[in-house]
Amino acid sequence: MSAEAAKIMKEQDVAETDVERRDWDEAWARVKKRLRTELGDDVFTSWFARIECDGVAAGVVSLSAPTLFLKGWIKSHYSDRLVALWNAEYGDVRRVDVVKRSPLKFPAQVKVVHSEPTPAQPQAAQEEAEDRFAGSPLDARLTFTSFCEGASNEVAFRAAKAVATAPDGAPPLYNPLYLHAGVGIGKTHLLQAIAHETRKLHPQRRVMYLTVERFTFQFVAALRDKAALDFKEKLRSIDILLIDDMQFLTGRSVQQEFCHMLNALLDSSKQVVVAADRAPGELDGIDERVRSRLKGGVVVGMARPDTAMRRKILDLRLAAARERDPKIQVPDNVLDFIARMVVSNGRDLDGALNRLICRAQFSDQPISVEACELAIADLIGDREPKRIRIEDIQKIVARHYNVSRQDLVSARRTRTVVRPRQIAMYLAKTMTPRSFPEIGKRFGGRDHTTVLHAVRKIEGLVGADQKLSDEIELLRRLLQD
Repeated sequence: MSAEAAKIMKEQDVAETDVERRDWDEAWARVKKRLRTELGDDVFTSWFARIECDGVAAGVVSLSAPTLFLKGWIKSHYSDRLVALWNAEYGDVRRVDVVKRSPLKFPAQVKVVHSEPTPAQPQAAQEEAEDRFAGSPLDARLTFTSFCEGASNEVAFRAAKAVATAPDGAPPLYNPLYLHAGVGIGKTHLLQAIAHETRKLHPQRRVMYLTVERFTFQFVAALRDKAALDFKEKLRSIDILLIDDMQFLTGRSVQQEFCHMLNALLDSSKQVVVAADRAPGELDGIDERVRSRLKGGVVVGMARPDTAMRRKILDLRLAAARERDPKIQVPDNVLDFIARMVVSNGRDLDGALNRLICRAQFSDQPISVEACELAIADLIGDREPKRIRIEDIQKIVARHYNVSRQDLVSARRTRTVVRPRQIAMYLAKTMTPRSFPEIGKRFGGRDHTTVLHAVRKIEGLVGADQKLSDEIELLRRLLQD
């Protein structure tokens, strides 16, 4: 074969390779777009923003992740869905492989000379050593600026911001700071916002955001590799530790290690912020020593957003979507409808808006309230009110006013107990179908006239005392969560 013919064949191979690369690059872009639509911006950014496609060959898609944790999560949670999406967009894909990519990239013109092989750990072990102590991924959009502050979360928001903006050398004001709320209310957003703000204002501070799942993974890996001391030393050297999903902490040895780490950080005046779906005293299965340390800090609850705040959240999310695609249009009356009807949490609001954005991008039909109602029917549900029990009311009221449930049903007549008891009776009458005698029976066998007096007393005060009115509205929201 002549040199000229060889040159032509080589150029053809390169051209074919470039065409193939463009094909799977475009397919990967379409797969990511579908993933973003299905999962929503928050979930997509958390898990897929840093995933890259390295190629497709023989029916196998090769993806790469920057960390071992991200690689394992994608493989265990999204492998089947990725195969299905790749088949839909590219065709003939049997498997999706995810590997951890090397942090080192050599320029093409540099020749890498390999020395004689030396005894070393297997590649997988080396990768684990690199990432064993890394924190959980942060979403760049979860900042204080993008957080929607309102009456239901203002205390948590301001406490979180105070942690992030505390001057250098100042002792922690709230330690530990414990945030609790239901799903999708904004706990994770605030924890990640603390991390972003601290790194921006105080780059010298060592801050780590860590889910309990990630903490458990690291601890087990450290024990397996006989690196427990390194693991402990790494965590105890942190200036601000942010722990998410505290309710998932399980296992005696894991809880013991967490307790030792928590004690070491708090005793060293290092800042700890913890988030969970319930108050520390209600964490089932958590070691009492851990609960005691958590209860000794500042515990702040967050309630569901009201209608005005839900509308504000939708405006913020829509503005962010328009930055990516200015052509997206969702009428104000449709946004008002979503704000009124989707009352559960912020994630459901995001899901409802994502569906409409998808329709706006891929459908020629205008977005109307009727079309919106069909699109988000499962998020609205049948709108049946939550069935609330008197026991639930007693529990929430006792916790809010820092008394025991036993106090509410006792014969005690001190002011610190009488007012919460009257409020609990008032809520029991207005939020349950129980009669006055039934309510009295649940409050220590009191006469129905006592309950009637309590209800009338609170009704009279609510109209004149705005602070009490706000407290009762907060208690209603907590009970309806």
